[in-house]
Amino acid sequence: MAKKDYFFICDTETTQDSMVADFAGVICDRNGKVYSQIAVLVKDIYTDSENHPLFHLYGDAGDLWSKASLPRRYKHYDSMVENGLRMVSSVPAINSWLAKAKAQYDPFLTAYNLAFDVGKCENTCIDLSIFDKRFCLWYASVERWAKTKKYRQFILDNHNFISPTELGNMSYRPNAETMARFVLGEPGYPNEPHTALEDIIDYELPILKALVKGYPKKKWNNPTPWNWRDLQVKDHFQPV
Repeated sequence: MAKKDYFFICDTETTQDSMVADFAGVICDRNGKVYSQIAVLVKDIYTDSENHPLFHLYGDAGDLWSKASLPRRYKHYDSMVENGLRMVSSVPAINSWLAKAKAQYDPFLTAYNLAFDVGKCENTCIDLSIFDKRFCLWYASVERWAKTKKYRQFILDNHNFISPTELGNMSYRPNAETMARFVLGEPGYPNEPHTALEDIIDYELPILKALVKGYPKKKWNNPTPWNWRDLQVKDHFQPV
């Protein structure tokens, strides 16, 4: 009998200095059944907002990624701690959980943009190097669906295009929100809250479940890297 495959879906929310503030992971099987999970705010990173403020870029208080929205985001996380939806955990405690998960399940590590999450975890000394089996859920999803007629029609029907660059390049979206809407068949599915565990459960887990169903392991486990040039509108859509 073939050995059962388990997956460790990882997600992070990060700081302005590229550290992990919100860390989550889910151990599941190919049917989406969850066996174990972790969802923590990282001690000395999240708790030190002066030196490690949450990632922010632009916009006003109504924009999730603005500096002005930081108090609202911290208040939301603090309420999660108060309600028992998060706990504050040290990096050694996180690494202890990871080691036990590796020993018990020996899962495939994956994430929607694995290189990003692995890099930020390295910066924070969260040790994902113990997971020798790994693949990028983003790469695999793009390879399976993004150039198909059905996905392109979904993009067209819901206008999931990225605005043209200054050089006139225009591509279409393969992000987790769009991909989750596609695999769930729900164009009106809400935007990610950009909190780590919730992004996994409501977006990345459905994508993974759809990905491995009827798709050869040798393909999802060895996806071809891609870049935005692969999804140029001019190469995949024709004017009518």
